[in-house]
Amino acid sequence: MSAPLKKTAGRSLLVTSAALSSLALTTPLALAAPSPSPSATPPAKMSTVGGSRLGQTGTQVNLASGVPVLPKDITARSWIVTDAESGAVLAAHNAHWRLPPASTMKMLFADTLLPKFAKAEQHKVVPSDLAGMGAGSSLVGIKEGETYTVHDLWLGVFLRSGNDAVHVLSAMNKGVAKTVTEMNEHAEELQALDTHVVSPDGYDAPGQVSSAYDLTLFARSGLQKKDFREYCSTVTAKFPGETKKDKKGKTVREPFEIRNTNRLLSGDYDISQYQGIAGVKNGNTTNAGATFTGVAERNGRVLLVTVMNPSKEEHNEVYKETAKLFDWGFKAAGKVQPVGELVPPKGAAQSGTSGQAGGGSGGSGQSAGPGASAKPVASATADGGSRGMGTAFAIAGGLLVLLAGAVFLVNRRWPLPDLVRRRSSRP
Repeated sequence: MSAPLKKTAGRSLLVTSAALSSLALTTPLALAAPSPSPSATPPAKMSTVGGSRLGQTGTQVNLASGVPVLPKDITARSWIVTDAESGAVLAAHNAHWRLPPASTMKMLFADTLLPKFAKAEQHKVVPSDLAGMGAGSSLVGIKEGETYTVHDLWLGVFLRSGNDAVHVLSAMNKGVAKTVTEMNEHAEELQALDTHVVSPDGYDAPGQVSSAYDLTLFARSGLQKKDFREYCSTVTAKFPGETKKDKKGKTVREPFEIRNTNRLLSGDYDISQYQGIAGVKNGNTTNAGATFTGVAERNGRVLLVTVMNPSKEEHNEVYKETAKLFDWGFKAAGKVQPVGELVPPKGAAQSGTSGQAGGGSGGSGQSAGPGASAKPVASATADGGSRGMGTAFAIAGGLLVLLAGAVFLVNRRWPLPDLVRRRSSRP
């Protein structure tokens, strides 16, 4: 290399080095030093909560005559198909593998905090409420100095997976640290022993893990609460905008529409709304990949499916794999022998009863309110194309009928509240 070229190359290396050093000093910690990615293979020994087979690696299913074969193109690192009411695990794949959960952790956040605040309670946001959010966080659009109801904030958590809404609610709960402690305590109460919470919103953080089994426990517990069912099944809602002055100088605060990012609920260009879907929560981060827990009901059977981190990099792949597992589960239910069970919470197991038949947040027991969509959560269509029985959980608009005051015996069963089905006549 000639002397001029050597000098040029040397200057280029110095400039590059300086630029990288500057970037390292100014880049947020979450980006400069990401959490280590999980191992590509599950550990040889995993938890056996719910049954010994759930601690084994690979796919666990009891195939027999009359039981449909599992779909062959499921690429998720971990998944589980369960009967939401009996707790039977119909099939699983690395169910207790501790993996980053992404925003599916918000199910535990909601199940922990929902009972603490009445829907109508208002909160004016101050700068400290939004401090500490990770770079690139999903946001619903909360503004400092604006006032929001608790109802608004929960819509932001469930529909837009808003980390800003999570942090405001955490601030109302006397801080992120207290909220994280309570979430870990609640996970232990639910016997979700694979879970360790570091950030209440599910943002990637060192040591923050959960499992397909635990996420299913969170969903099952949350669905005992009326408000949880309402929020996780809402497709669209109006969210308060920023206070501004219009062209005439009048102060206005126009709402804007938010739409649920759960694509099995809201649909997308390459995937349809899933027949019978009624929630629950999706997530996606660098370390976690795509994660999702869904609940659906058909013909009186309620299933929960959790899928974590499909390796196939296709748009909406986590929803497509979930839909395939739902299809299998509805065909296999009643035919396949379970490989394990969802354990009840410690308190329910100890007392032998569950008193959470229809609890809502703050004891409000209110319906969705004017901001929530009146669109049905799901309307089933029979196989032949004729219109059949609606199969969603009846959540809002007076559809829900609670088993008021009911007490359920809990042994291997922790039933969900009664379901009401919307009937439509056949053409």
